[in-house]
Amino acid sequence: MLKPRLLLRQSLTCRNRITSSIPLRHYADVVSSQPREPVGASVGAGVAFQAPSKRDEGNFAMRTYKPRTPGVRHLRRPINDHLWKGRPHMPLTLAKKGQGKGGRNNTGRVTVRHRGGGHKRRIRTVDFARWSPGRQVVERIEHDPGRSAHIALLTSEDGAKKTYIVAADGMRAGDVVQSYRTGIPQDLLDSMGGVVDPGMLAAKTAWRGNCLPLHMIPIGTLVYNVGITSRKGGQFCRSAGTYATVVSKEDDEHGSNKYVTVRLQSGEVRRVSRDACATVGIASNPHFQHRQLGKAGRKRWLGIRPTVRGLAMNASDHPHGGGRGKSKGNVHPVSPWGLPAKSGYKTRPKRRVNKAVVTERPRNQGKRRRANKS
Repeated sequence: MLKPRLLLRQSLTCRNRITSSIPLRHYADVVSSQPREPVGASVGAGVAFQAPSKRDEGNFAMRTYKPRTPGVRHLRRPINDHLWKGRPHMPLTLAKKGQGKGGRNNTGRVTVRHRGGGHKRRIRTVDFARWSPGRQVVERIEHDPGRSAHIALLTSEDGAKKTYIVAADGMRAGDVVQSYRTGIPQDLLDSMGGVVDPGMLAAKTAWRGNCLPLHMIPIGTLVYNVGITSRKGGQFCRSAGTYATVVSKEDDEHGSNKYVTVRLQSGEVRRVSRDACATVGIASNPHFQHRQLGKAGRKRWLGIRPTVRGLAMNASDHPHGGGRGKSKGNVHPVSPWGLPAKSGYKTRPKRRVNKAVVTERPRNQGKRRRANKS
């Protein structure tokens, strides 16, 4: 076992300082986790709706290791000691087999390059729609090799059904979440006096990990796993650390609000159905982007093969290959099949635009954005 060290992503003056709030792990020590009381056990029958407990996430730290080998000298990993150490729930998984692992289609031809090999995996079937009503208890948080975000194993109150969902940042084992896609429960309606009060409804439902229709979510709330239509599940903001912001709830000319406007992290503002689903919070594992694999072998373990520059190939293998010295023949950058590599061919129709997009994301065609450019 390697000895981990903690690297704080703070200012330059306190980059290498270890704070007292983060416990140190010594060599070959077992991380002892204190047993947490399930939230469902503390919620009585009279209090059916209770907000999840707040947690102090502490400072942002990455786990480093002593350079006992060259492959771990630059290894950086997010600290996720709360993840489940065992195997997944096997009934919700299926084996990942076939030629699709190597980037090949049904005829055996390579359609996606630089894919192949890697560790054996099992695909987790994740519930993006969340149509099942009722309270569900988070049994554990697991790592999913097929996605960057973590997944949570939910168990219904009667214990009859288990499902996987994309976990929210800060979600832990024992939390209670609920889906309101099928409507407002009768006990919640009775607690409001039989009348739907938007403010009281948001205070009792818009909690981390709950799945709601977008028209029930207050403006300014951060959501993830956002859907587009009322019949499908979440399609936006499903990777690690992603989220969208509810901007407004629009009214058409007849006075009925059919759409809700959300703003994505890319800057795009678009309209989605008011009955589309969304989960309150931010997708888990937000520090995934700061990880460093440390060596080329870990890239191969992930099923990613090397990428060779066309300039280093022969003329028979690539349009940029051949010649004396580093020269691509005074041609524009192209793919091995001659397609333009910078921006490519324009394929977006000018007369048939996407009506759901209110404001397009900034496009700079690979050029740097100028701060002083108006």
